[in-house]
Order: sequence, then C-alpha cells, then structure tokens
Amino acid sequence: SDIGSQKDRVVTEEEWLQKWETGNTGFHKEQGHPLFQKYLDVLLNGRSGLRLFFPLCGKAVEMKWLADMGHSVVGVEVSEQALKEFFAEHNLPYCEEPVPEIAGAKKLQSTSGNISLYCCSIYDLSSLIVGKFDGVWDRGALVAVNPRDRQRYVSLMITLMEKKSSYLLVTVSYDPNKHKGPPFYVPESEIKRLFG
Repeated sequence: SDIGSQKDRVVTEEEWLQKWETGNTGFHKEQGHPLFQKYLDVLLNGRSGLRLFFPLCGKAVEMKWLADMGHSVVGVEVSEQALKEFFAEHNLPYCEEPVPEIAGAKKLQSTSGNISLYCCSIYDLSSLIVGKFDGVWDRGALVAVNPRDRQRYVSLMITLMEKKSSYLLVTVSYDPNKHKGPPFYVPESEIKRLFG
C-alpha cells in the first residue's frame, strides 16, 4: 500500500501524553464529530442497551451521549488527564480502581456504572478483561496507531467484537507525502485488507 513516507513513522506514548499535557489536542471535538450524528443509526441499528467501545477515546463527548441514551460505554486511553477531564467536564462522579490483569493500569468508572474508561495501552486489553462489544466508534484510533501496528490493532479489535457488531470508522484522505501524521493516511484498500 502506498502510504508514502509514513510507513515507518512512530509516535510514542510519551508524545501522546505530552499532547494532552500541553493542550495540543486539535483532534478533540468539543461538539462531537459530525459523522457520529450522521451515522449513529447505522451504529445502533435500532438496538438499545448496547455495549459500545471507544478505542483511544480521549475525552470524546459521544461517550456521555451514548450513556445518556441507555447504552454501556467502555473506552481506553493512555492519558489519565484526558479521562479525568472527561468526567470533570460532564460533572460525572466516578471511582478509580486498579485493573489486576494489567500492571499500572486503572479503570475510571462513573458511579452510575455505565461508563468505564481504562487508562492503559490499548494493546494491554483483551476480551477477557473488557468483554465483547455490539459496536465500535473508531473516530481517531486506526488513523492514530503507528502504521506498523495497524494489523495488531485490527486483530485486537476483531476479537473485541460480537458477531453482529457495527464498526463505525472515520479516516482521513490526503497525500501522505505532504503530511507525516498523525492522523495517518489509511487507504480504503488497506482497510479492506485489514478487516477482511
């Protein structure tokens, strides 16, 4: 696949944490992502009480919207600051507990129990820890993972999906030789190859 000069680009966990610390989070959408509203029906498909997964969730406002609609939301994010900001900005009380299966990981859970956010690397998760999901809102995860880790990421995502799961994916299209990413360019042909 022609992803230009991005093939070997690596963004470290420290760089992501620094983006949150310095407020360099242009990827965060205060009003939610417009494509979320547009394709929400496709994600939910008339179903209620779903378990929905937000990979690399940041402090996505859509998590609160879905929880308010009666769904159960699980997210994962390396930045504890982002997760704490999410709860603070929505005035949601939460409790914090360690995740015994993952060294150093924490789970921040709303006291209502319908939002559980894991603070760890997404690659530390498994269906044994977080269960399986009826839907995934991948708004900026596939385009954020390092190109060399895409197969690993997609393989994990597939193991987290129920049989009739919906996967809503947002990518960006541009000339990968003109921008080093992230967000990274993931051509449609590669998406088809990765997800099969």
